[in-house]
Amino acid sequence: MSGALENIRILDLSRVLAGPYCTMILGDLGADVIKVEAPGGSDETRKWGPPFQNGVSAYYLCANRNKKSITVDLKSEEGIATIKELVATSDVVINNFKAGTMERFGLGYETLAAINPQIVYCSITGFGETGPYQDMPGYDFIIQAMSGLMSITGDKESGPQKLGVAITDIITGLYACIGIQGALLERTQSGKGQKLDLSLYDSAVSALVNVGSNYLMAGKIPEALGNQHANIVPYQTFNTMDGEMVIAVGNDRQFKKLCDVINRPELAADNRFKTNPDRVEHREELVPLLQEAFLEKPTAYWQDQCKENKIPCGPIQNIEEVTNDPQLQARNMFIESDHPTAGPIQMVGSPLKLSRTPPQVRHHPPNAGEHNDQILGNIKTTKPN
Repeated sequence: MSGALENIRILDLSRVLAGPYCTMILGDLGADVIKVEAPGGSDETRKWGPPFQNGVSAYYLCANRNKKSITVDLKSEEGIATIKELVATSDVVINNFKAGTMERFGLGYETLAAINPQIVYCSITGFGETGPYQDMPGYDFIIQAMSGLMSITGDKESGPQKLGVAITDIITGLYACIGIQGALLERTQSGKGQKLDLSLYDSAVSALVNVGSNYLMAGKIPEALGNQHANIVPYQTFNTMDGEMVIAVGNDRQFKKLCDVINRPELAADNRFKTNPDRVEHREELVPLLQEAFLEKPTAYWQDQCKENKIPCGPIQNIEEVTNDPQLQARNMFIESDHPTAGPIQMVGSPLKLSRTPPQVRHHPPNAGEHNDQILGNIKTTKPN
């Protein structure tokens, strides 16, 4: 079965997470991804651990399947010549070096576009290739802090908190994937490639969505609400008799049903709580009343009642519980593959469900230089099928 991006060749000079995550998605969709590292392997995530399985890092495995690996010395004339030859038969070049590094290598966009005018060139940096911060290094943690994401995560007691994953890398990787596919689609009309300049900082700020919009409209600096929502009430965690659960009431009809479920119908008739804007305004009065009711029964009881009445709710699951969730198993969100060094490995599957050209695992996450002979030994041939 062919992939949606079959016959698209990606030359991937990125490492760590944002770029590799982007190219893994493109590879899942059928693109031919060539991962380029320095001799010996220069993707830092190969050494980020534990855990390791037979010396292979779990972190590296999470973002590098469906790729082939070559090792090239970009500090040598031969290495630069090799990249230029590969560019001639590629559709996309992606890198996440600091701004100006590719130009110093002699591999800037203008140079590569002269070799292949149809090349789509994607640069990922911490702060972008323009502006006063362009020379600053940018890591996810720094970007979470600077972008405002940490200021709205956590609560008054905890202080600012980062998310548990490198979310700005993931968001930027997704934007890169979207931008690359958009440029490839436009290329079918113009016949020309173009350059994409993506930054973690820009991407993180875009992820503020409604919270950012709230500030731009009202001019009020948002506070950290912990597990509560800035614009919807009740939309948060509640303690129960034996644990904790999440309730996400999205409209007034659902709130009325919730009041019936907890045997507090008078709350839905209270003028302070009738509409969502009312409930947001009177959050401090409403939430303790709801919390008092939820303490009367165990979590399982409330989940059954909410589901029966179509009130959005859910348990707070740990990762082990997630991997055993029958819904995710039915959706093939955990997959197995064989790795020549690590042996049998488990990976998170693709959330993309295409009816005719679904994502497939065609290649294990490669060892450094695993495909040198295959690719570099036949470098001037046309793109593979």
